[in-house]
Amino acid sequence: MRHIDDRERRARLARRHGLARGHPDVVTATRAMTVLHATEAATVHLALWARVPGVTVADVDAALYDDRALVKQLAMRRTLFVLPRDLLPAAWGSAAARVAVQQRKQLAKRVAEAGLAADPDQWVAAASADVLAAMADGVPRTTRQLRDLVPALDGRFSIGGPEKKWGGDFPIGAWVMTLLGAEGRVVRGPNAGHWRLNKPTWVRSDLWLDEVVGPWPEDKGYAELVGRWLATFGPGTEADIVWWLGATKTIVRRALADVGAVEVTLDPSTGPGGPGGGTGWVLPDDVEPVGPVEPWAALLPTLDPTVMGWKERRFYLDPADTPYLFDTNGNAGTTAWWDGRIVGCWVQDDDAVVHLVLRDDVGAEATAALQAEADQLSAWLDGVRIGTVYASPRMKGARLG
Repeated sequence: MRHIDDRERRARLARRHGLARGHPDVVTATRAMTVLHATEAATVHLALWARVPGVTVADVDAALYDDRALVKQLAMRRTLFVLPRDLLPAAWGSAAARVAVQQRKQLAKRVAEAGLAADPDQWVAAASADVLAAMADGVPRTTRQLRDLVPALDGRFSIGGPEKKWGGDFPIGAWVMTLLGAEGRVVRGPNAGHWRLNKPTWVRSDLWLDEVVGPWPEDKGYAELVGRWLATFGPGTEADIVWWLGATKTIVRRALADVGAVEVTLDPSTGPGGPGGGTGWVLPDDVEPVGPVEPWAALLPTLDPTVMGWKERRFYLDPADTPYLFDTNGNAGTTAWWDGRIVGCWVQDDDAVVHLVLRDDVGAEATAALQAEADQLSAWLDGVRIGTVYASPRMKGARLG
């Protein structure tokens, strides 16, 4: 059985993720990553800055809103991603459909609890139909603007109580639009605010996308997602894929079989196999050795797709650093990379200048390379400060402003 050690895994990461040599454009870079995290709007632009030399904000926005080669979609783990357009049917039929079922049940439950209708399922169906009818002109609108056209969106309901951190009063319109987005019936159009802020407009999918292919069958959709994940992140363990996909072991095992995935062994530091090493998976045409690359430096944003690509991260992250660089829910803050390993994070001061926060002495070569990245990122941001709700403990402790 082929063995892929941690050194080769880091070389694969460097080459395929565009962190050592870059990709030519934003669509190629996104395809190379399978998807980009988009929970925070700035993550998309900063993840592409790290992978596409010379990229501009306008380049990213053009791919999203003019060419529409990239589309934002709620999918795996109820997370918002940027997908290459041709991946949408696979996601709609699998991971997004799984989320949509959950969202529909939760929305109906909230409608019933709020006393909005005796038949909550019928209310959800009627509200959805009214929204889609109001969007028939193809004009991108925010949820607030849609509330003026669809009275049903103007309600609110409470979740939890004052003693619950996650509780509060929520607008029902946001829940309806989230459901329609998960179902693939609407998509996020142009952003209504600054590129670093998440202020989406909504457009019907059939009006935003020239040719809309319906959702694929579930098995086919999951196989496509797993196949693309393996091309980007392989080798990976079953646990990695289950976590990333937000699905069950049964779904993942079936998808691995459908794509003809090949079993490989991994170094003892990864996988559930303990001292004897773990088992990973690669695509059948991806078993040839991948050579090393020259040392490289990178600064990645919160929730970057590389950092969030695996559940088992020991081949690029010292477990002792995890509590400092991830929040308690497992969300990654900013990260600083040297030669395939995370060595710290980065923050901005009041003037939006990027500063390195390294956990240890990484040596003169690494420090100089990372400082060059920090200087380039400061220049690219040009005074724009990036806020985040996913600041890691290290980022919070190092804030300079």
